Amino acid sequence: MLVTMKEILDRANQENYAVAAPVVQTEFNARTAIKCAEELNAPLILLVPLIFDYDVDLFGRYLVRLAEAADVPVAINHDHGSDFESAVACIRAGFSSIMVDRSELPFEENIAQVRELVKVAHAVGVSVEAELGHVGNACNYDVDRDAALTEPELAREFIDKTGIDCLAVAIGTAHGAYNKGQKPYLDYERLAEIKKATNNFPLVLHGGSGTGDEGLSKVAKMGINKVNIGCELFASAISAIENADTSGNGAYGFANIIEEGYGSRLKHFIHILDSEGKAWKPEKTKTYSKVELTETTIL
Repeated sequence: MLVTMKEILDRANQENYAVAAPVVQTEFNARTAIKCAEELNAPLILLVPLIFDYDVDLFGRYLVRLAEAADVPVAINHDHGSDFESAVACIRAGFSSIMVDRSELPFEENIAQVRELVKVAHAVGVSVEAELGHVGNACNYDVDRDAALTEPELAREFIDKTGIDCLAVAIGTAHGAYNKGQKPYLDYERLAEIKKATNNFPLVLHGGSGTGDEGLSKVAKMGINKVNIGCELFASAISAIENADTSGNGAYGFANIIEEGYGSRLKHFIHILDSEGKAWKPEKTKTYSKVELTETTIL
């Protein structure tokens, strides 16, 4: 069932767990992600960064059909939206949530641009995520890690002035794959301060890959309610291909191999984040256009 990210994260926040948000960019991993969530009876957030070369409207509408047919709650989120036009395009395509990422702008400008899109999105029932502080890149972790961590005392003001539904925070993770032998170190004290300062507001962790089971399990219990995951899922799919015996089915078996690699890792994350078994059954409702039907109406 297609739902908003707010519906999913409000529940996760109340019940103190996190929801996996896997990156999807094809039919194969989108179907696999939903299949995994259904098998584990877990809510899911499909994460769609616009760094891939595809038709947003076509892919968005396809994901909507998949989500609507799912047996578990599924949100579709536009990740790291950097401009007004792409956000509107995703809303028109049926995304149930968008991320307005202006985290590299000064504080007041970040607020102003996020608030503008919150008005647009909320007017049509779409959830909004934003980022305060800035999550950098894993390949430059030594510099990016401490460059722009989230300031707890600014978080509440940011939420109040923008009207967002969840907040991505910078507490020590980074996007992408870390250099060999390097692991992120998380600022758990900062996370606790942010959660307290925001009166238990739904929080998001970007850069879940490479963080490790212990770290992810801990932040899920401390108030992180959504964890973005990409690199580890794709790395697992690549590893499955490299180690597969294709002597029987040859090239025709690659889709199943990719699904197994990507899916097995995603299931692991769902379990670690404690969202397994947390799905609910949203009431199925049907809406009709407001057309006055008369004896002369052609149906």
